Amino acid sequence: MRLIFMGTPETAVPALRRCVEDGHEIVAVWTQPDHPAGRGNKLKAPPVKEYAVAQGIPVQQPSKIKTDEAHALFASHAADAAVVVAYGRILPATFLRAPRRGCINVHFSLLPKYRGAAPVNWAIARGEPQTGVTTMLMDEGLDTGPILLQRATPVGVEETAPQLLERLAGTGAQLLSETMSRLDEIEPHPQRDDEATLAPILRREDGRIDWSCDSSEIARRVRGFQPWPNAYTSYNGRRFVVWRAVPLDTHAVLSGSGETGESAKVVEAQGDDLIIACGERTALRLLEVQPEGKQRMSARDFVNGMRVCVGERMD
Repeated sequence: MRLIFMGTPETAVPALRRCVEDGHEIVAVWTQPDHPAGRGNKLKAPPVKEYAVAQGIPVQQPSKIKTDEAHALFASHAADAAVVVAYGRILPATFLRAPRRGCINVHFSLLPKYRGAAPVNWAIARGEPQTGVTTMLMDEGLDTGPILLQRATPVGVEETAPQLLERLAGTGAQLLSETMSRLDEIEPHPQRDDEATLAPILRREDGRIDWSCDSSEIARRVRGFQPWPNAYTSYNGRRFVVWRAVPLDTHAVLSGSGETGESAKVVEAQGDDLIIACGERTALRLLEVQPEGKQRMSARDFVNGMRVCVGERMD
């Protein structure tokens, strides 16, 4: 099939690779412009571009797509379909209508749950026991198009958003391959809007830890809000990121410490144990942390290096 591929990050590369391996003719790859990165702010190409260039596939990187020029270029490819995987922009209606068989999106959730920009992050943060991948025909709504195929997978109890997304990227490539091979026989079915949930783009403030919450909820946010904005608080007035943590069955911990269990208070700081009181008389054991200006480190190294004391607060 004659395809346009639209995608940007590393998680889109497996789907593009599978399209190439399946023998589709990729007439163009559309991806976001190169962006400054690293200490020297040198321009860095998106992973999808790097793969496309290595395969000799033409690459387009328009800074704007809602223009007559961009639409004319897109339509000039005369594609049978466009495949869209984490492209990073909402396609205008003119783009959706240009390919003969429309635009097919690989979305990393079980639609209609978690429509939006950050489905993997919010699925973990909200404690979903499973998620998955959906292929759908795109329409003008936000992830509202008719569903083609879906595949579910459990969410690991310690799985972080980058780990889960990597798994789903592989699953998505397989599901896309099946979708394209069966496109003539699959009967698209509409989504049920009354079952929809949203996964809005993450904001920096989403990562700020509210210590009055139950420790299980905080632990899910630690796993779900990686690699950005991370789950963070402040210690001695400076930003403090929590990378790994586990909730505790803590009535014994709190009563044994002699502390009241006031939220955000350090209730234990010795050896490997750095334990913070949370809401509803729960507590969180921090395993890996990152004080501002430092590298990630174990809780033990942090406690020893900063001489953390019981009764101090994380704000």
